[in-house]
Amino acid sequence: MSTATPKTLAEMQNAAGEKTPALVRFNALKHGILSRYTVLSHENHADYESLVNALMDEHLPAGATEQHLIEELASVIWRKRRVLQSEGATINKGLKESARNGKTIIPTAAPFEMGLSGERTDLRDVMSLSDDEAATDQRNASDDVQACYRAANLLRTGGATAYAKAVRALHPDSRDMWEDSLADGESSPNAEGLATFIQQHLVPVAHQMEKEARHHQAIVNQTLGEGLQAYRLEKLSRYETHLDRKFERTLGMLVKLKELRTGRTVSG
Repeated sequence: MSTATPKTLAEMQNAAGEKTPALVRFNALKHGILSRYTVLSHENHADYESLVNALMDEHLPAGATEQHLIEELASVIWRKRRVLQSEGATINKGLKESARNGKTIIPTAAPFEMGLSGERTDLRDVMSLSDDEAATDQRNASDDVQACYRAANLLRTGGATAYAKAVRALHPDSRDMWEDSLADGESSPNAEGLATFIQQHLVPVAHQMEKEARHHQAIVNQTLGEGLQAYRLEKLSRYETHLDRKFERTLGMLVKLKELRTGRTVSG
């Protein structure tokens, strides 16, 4: 005598001649009314169908009303995905705009730091730096400042070789800047020309780089904060709240229907 029993709900329902939840699920996809309006032409219909199938498998609807409520749940989830996409796009747009305002953002990030102007600084370069890289840049800028001071002292000391020694004393990056200035005809290749270039260009640039590197994290935070522009997200937030409430109401209705149906089945 066999004691085997059906292993699944579908097998039990088949044995009783009932329609399985799986058939209900596929009928919902085939005849669903909401899906044709919920999914836009550029969106992935397969992803939406997968979402509906998952909800059908979870709730096992019986009848058109429960199927409709599950489609409502899928529609709300799908719209919430759009809200998140829109939120990300809005934030990215704000960040792009803030990245153009280095002259405003950098001094604001450290309001009590003298000489932090943001001149000639691309915020995209600052944002791409890690903390370790910023620390390295700060050390290099400090070394550059000290090298400029040593070169200036050599020039003040004077002598036939003072100019050559001062050029060699410069940090490699500053030496490149000096050579570019000579190539462009902006400076004279002598002690007086180099002393002026150190004072007016090299030292201010090195100080600026050191300060920006030292305040790197504050600049990053200021850029992200200004780029967020939370007021632009207010409407999206209200719409998301509306979707959350709709989801809760729809789910509550579905659970209530299932409870009523289960109660009637038990009492019968």
